[in-house]
Amino acid sequence: MRRRSFLALTGLAGLAPAGCSAGAEGNEGILSFRNPLRIPPVLDPEPGPDGVKRFALRLREGRTELLPGKPARTWGINGDHLGPTLRARRGDRVAMTVTNALGEASTLHWHGMRLPAAMDGGPHQMVEPGATWSPEWTVDQPAATTWFHPHPHGRTAVHVYRGLAGMFLLDDDSDTTGLPGAYGKDDIPLIIQDRKFTEAGELDEDFGGTFGLLGDDILINGTYDPYFRVTTGRVRFGILNGSNAHVFTVGFADDREFHIVASDAGLLSRPVAARRIRISPGERFEIVASFEPGEHVLLKGFPGGNEIEGGAYDLLKLTAAPRLAPSPALPARLAALAPPVEGERTRTFKLYGSHINGKPMDLARIDEVVPAGAREVWELDNITFSHNFHIHEVVFRILDIDGDQPPEHLRGPKDTVYVPGKTKVRVAVEFGRHTDPKTPYMYHCHILKHEDKGMMGQFVLVPPGTENTTPRRLDLSHHAGHH
Repeated sequence: MRRRSFLALTGLAGLAPAGCSAGAEGNEGILSFRNPLRIPPVLDPEPGPDGVKRFALRLREGRTELLPGKPARTWGINGDHLGPTLRARRGDRVAMTVTNALGEASTLHWHGMRLPAAMDGGPHQMVEPGATWSPEWTVDQPAATTWFHPHPHGRTAVHVYRGLAGMFLLDDDSDTTGLPGAYGKDDIPLIIQDRKFTEAGELDEDFGGTFGLLGDDILINGTYDPYFRVTTGRVRFGILNGSNAHVFTVGFADDREFHIVASDAGLLSRPVAARRIRISPGERFEIVASFEPGEHVLLKGFPGGNEIEGGAYDLLKLTAAPRLAPSPALPARLAALAPPVEGERTRTFKLYGSHINGKPMDLARIDEVVPAGAREVWELDNITFSHNFHIHEVVFRILDIDGDQPPEHLRGPKDTVYVPGKTKVRVAVEFGRHTDPKTPYMYHCHILKHEDKGMMGQFVLVPPGTENTTPRRLDLSHHAGHH
């Protein structure tokens, strides 16, 4: 029985969390796991004669049978729904051509990528219908699971929801950990997204409610009702919560232990044993799980204790082959992470409703001016309901949550952090060195309805010593869309 029906029958409906939109009841027990998990194709071009890797990406409309026998209108990148998995190595020079074949302007933001602000793909880099945007940068960060999605101010939720998203995997020649790494075989991307469907199988775009859309139908890599056939003793899963608002607490139905090996921006210092991991929109974690020949295991989302976690979810059935290829042992150590540095100054950000520090987003206003290469503490003081917080360009480390040290799996390199209601989180932020006083980066809640309503601010990186002379207003004609 669906959770909401149970609440109504038992008279407990009035105790459901306030502000929930319809949905978030769970899908436990209703799937048959009939569809093989779709593995997004890899786009990993050879460098040209000039040493540049060129990626051609096209945003387009499509039709996709998300539910069996019911084609739906969707958007995709180089296809009808979602995008390819991009792949590059540290030191690569990459060049994108992002062509917009949609009927409205959009962008592509490289979430987790450290790069110049003009290449970031935020709301100042709009790509008009029929136009092409051509950012180019050098990959200069450790191996990590990053991703890409649109970032048009006020329209991000619907653009992501229709299917504009994909993973961007970064490799590093110094990664000699021996972790599973054969893409699609023992290194599996899992893009988890909740959806609601109409009777006809079309995407329901009712974004009402405090948090926007919370759906009970789950897509993994765009696959409804999925299974994956395990052929190795250990499998690495790169998990991205690509949902608009839903927070998932992920684990296995038999409560087996797994190991968390990486967070948003790269490897942890060592594998961390766990049975559950909570992941909010925009966050990524990599886990390694062990399997026995012939077993069947269910990956689940477990009921949460707040307004955007909802009920219990069946996510993915894992069916192990009768014989499994051996996998190397998990390494005892992963990355040599220096302790977080608290830095020169502290900035406080009060999260309330859909504003930050009491101000809605203004594309012409520079909220913070930061010297390039700075190390700072950002204090995220959530005085209202659940939010999370993403900072473009940077890597940060969580210092404490309500004064307590974070659990070990949250001590690694991150760019997005979950901030539950009435919670204060302090992060040690390491800023990049690409200066541009006229082009900002964003920081915002990654619950997309909150972002679209204005829960976002802007900062610029400037040469040290020029902070006080940097203008706090932008000439937006400087950021006209690409035509």
